[in-house]
Amino acid sequence: MNAPRTFVPQATRTAEPDAAPRTYPEHKPERIYLFGTCVVDLFFPEAGMDAIRLLEREGIQVVFPQAQSCCGQPAYTSGYTDQAREVARAQLALFDQDWPVVVPSGSCAGMFRHHYQELFAGEPDTLARARAVAERTYELAEFLLHVCRVELHDQGPPTEVALHTSCSARREMHTHHHGRALLDQLSGVRRVDHDHESECCGFGGTFCVRMPDISGAMVADKTRSLRDSGATRVVSADAGCLMNINGALKKQRAPLQGQHLASFLWQRTGGQP
Repeated sequence: MNAPRTFVPQATRTAEPDAAPRTYPEHKPERIYLFGTCVVDLFFPEAGMDAIRLLEREGIQVVFPQAQSCCGQPAYTSGYTDQAREVARAQLALFDQDWPVVVPSGSCAGMFRHHYQELFAGEPDTLARARAVAERTYELAEFLLHVCRVELHDQGPPTEVALHTSCSARREMHTHHHGRALLDQLSGVRRVDHDHESECCGFGGTFCVRMPDISGAMVADKTRSLRDSGATRVVSADAGCLMNINGALKKQRAPLQGQHLASFLWQRTGGQP
């Protein structure tokens, strides 16, 4: 294993926004790839299934390459660039058709869209493939909002929801705009603002393992803000953050719990809880 470069938690990495406003296709594609992410696969499988249901309801065939694994972000943010590159190379090989790649995680989508190009800067052929995949990678909420142009019809009872947006996904993929827009389509949902929405929950992948005291203090601030907001549910499009926030809330014996945005949208618009 190669020696790591200097460790920089993803929560503190410099933003790398799109150079210009993104241009979205005029029509929905017939097929897409779903990159499910390892955290969704292991801890929130219902969110992956609900993402598929939302996309299929839009008339899109969802292709899920069975060999997919991690996007390589944990190794990359921990400084193990060579290992991250090999993981990324294996993922790129799975998306050989010119179909959009939809990811139910803003941080993993950001890894595809931005950091794969950094990883393969010295390999022209692979860099070209990474750029092509980056151009057709979408975070799930972004894809539903701007490509599918969904019009959601709320079928649930009145409720108050607090939105959490992953800090890296917020900077790199602008997921706070997409999540807010989708929730605001739901007539029975009142989105409650809280004063720590833009702040990191303390997860940061391996950051929470390397710096547990700092991570614990951050999630304590986050959950305090969520509990004080008066919301009855927390919604997020990033499963890693949900795992951290839900774990802290459970330890606090708080009734409030978080749910992935895909599952929340599916349930509110006709799916079964």
